Amino acid sequence: MRFRFASPLTPALVLAVVVLAGCSSTSSSGNGVASKTPAEIVAASKSAAAAAATVHVAGSILSEGKPISLDMELVGKNGVGDNGGRGQLTLGGLGIKLIAIDKAVYVKGNDAFYTHFAGAKAARLLHGKWLKGSAEHGPLASFASLANLGKVIESTLQDHGPLTSAGTTTVNGQKAVGVSDIAHDGTLYVATSGAPYPLEIVKSGSAAGAGKIVFDRWNKPVTLLPPTNAIDIDQLQSTR
Repeated sequence: MRFRFASPLTPALVLAVVVLAGCSSTSSSGNGVASKTPAEIVAASKSAAAAAATVHVAGSILSEGKPISLDMELVGKNGVGDNGGRGQLTLGGLGIKLIAIDKAVYVKGNDAFYTHFAGAKAARLLHGKWLKGSAEHGPLASFASLANLGKVIESTLQDHGPLTSAGTTTVNGQKAVGVSDIAHDGTLYVATSGAPYPLEIVKSGSAAGAGKIVFDRWNKPVTLLPPTNAIDIDQLQSTR
């Protein structure tokens, strides 16, 4: 498991942060994952994640000395209605709210975000407004990846360094087994009862990537609604 905590606002980096959870379960019996090898634990976690209906992921990390925070609710293909997600990301003083529904993505930046990426004049015009774009192409398309559960899973779990067991423990009141990526100093904790879904990723210290990401609210209802009066970015660009 490559636990690379990196800068948001560029999806390829954010995706490396996030491992999403699989289906939750109320069963209190052991699921046998603790007796598996580290590689098998990761594989079991990935398999469970692929069956997720919804999941909430939140936490904070450091990147280049700046704090990053994210708070996202994602809906997988097994969820009800359109898959996609909603939430918010911040990097220092830059922040965005994000909603992705089917083939559309909506972004609402704070003044600092709009100023940084579009200039002061545009920031005044865009203050408090949502932008709408295609989730498949165009300037906002990359943000859609942040709300695609399947892409997040694949981007995070497809690559890792040497793995080792970190033993069993309790995470947020749940029994878990840890798997550490030696090369990247990160530890993934996976539930040992019910479905073997991830509970959190932790990277200690003060170096780049240090922080914690927590996963919860599996299969809880998530309603995705497009914001009203969003500005179509394609039409905005055509008027330039």
